[in-house]
Amino acid sequence: MPNIIRSMSDTVQSSSRLCQIPYKDLLDYVRICTEFARFSEYNFRVPSIFSVEVRSMTFDLAAFLATAGVGRRIVHLKPKQVFFAQGSSADSIFYLQTGRAKLTVVSHEGKEATIALIPAGEFVGDESLASLGALHMATANAITHCTALEIAREEMIRVMHEEHSFSEMYLKFLLVRSMRAQADLVDQLFNSSEKRLARILLILAEFGEPDKPEHLVPPITQETLAEMIGTTRSRVSFFMNRFRRLGLIEYNGRIRVHKSLFNVVLHDQFTEHNPERPSGSATPRIRSKPAARS
Repeated sequence: MPNIIRSMSDTVQSSSRLCQIPYKDLLDYVRICTEFARFSEYNFRVPSIFSVEVRSMTFDLAAFLATAGVGRRIVHLKPKQVFFAQGSSADSIFYLQTGRAKLTVVSHEGKEATIALIPAGEFVGDESLASLGALHMATANAITHCTALEIAREEMIRVMHEEHSFSEMYLKFLLVRSMRAQADLVDQLFNSSEKRLARILLILAEFGEPDKPEHLVPPITQETLAEMIGTTRSRVSFFMNRFRRLGLIEYNGRIRVHKSLFNVVLHDQFTEHNPERPSGSATPRIRSKPAARS
């Protein structure tokens, strides 16, 4: 876990240089990272909490993030339409106003994998800010009907330099995304495929957000879920049927997540407890080495 804290600190320093905010003013963010690491095992709640805070901050910048203007325009996408493609020129960044999107990558062998889901209130296409002439490392597709603000690279950099409130908001967003990536890695390495699926369902249903009367998962295929947790579609189907039989979820077109699934994850009441290699899983499990004999 100290490595995670060190990584977060490095992120703060590099982000400080990008946003031109003094490093001493970002110590609170390091504290947030520390608190996050302590609760990383049940991190599906943390992204929701931070997303609420990020969205509340972006609400104060509604005049910029909700309307078109110089260097920015509103775009509407139908499900499966593309924001940008892997390998294309990264010359703009998108702020997702409504809907859900996903990031996918394709290997040289043609194998496709979903690496992230993007909810409303977040940015996608950050690599456009890294350097002039950068290329997108993944493809961003709309899962549902999406409305987004497309911001040109030059305009985004200008606003970040001139408006410190915007820089603070964007810095916090970068930290949230970095912590989420760390949490995903920990989850992939140490949790069973059954627990990984439960965590993904809780995140997709935005469990823990106060303004969500119903916890519904947006339309998503079992193939996509399998890609995200590193297992097979048949394994996902098996666990989904088990969750439904136990009353943890229900689905008839849309998946509805019940609070009981959260309690099962919280208390680690799974039937599959970190086997070395779950049946049908493409992800090897970590095995502890025995202590050396003297």
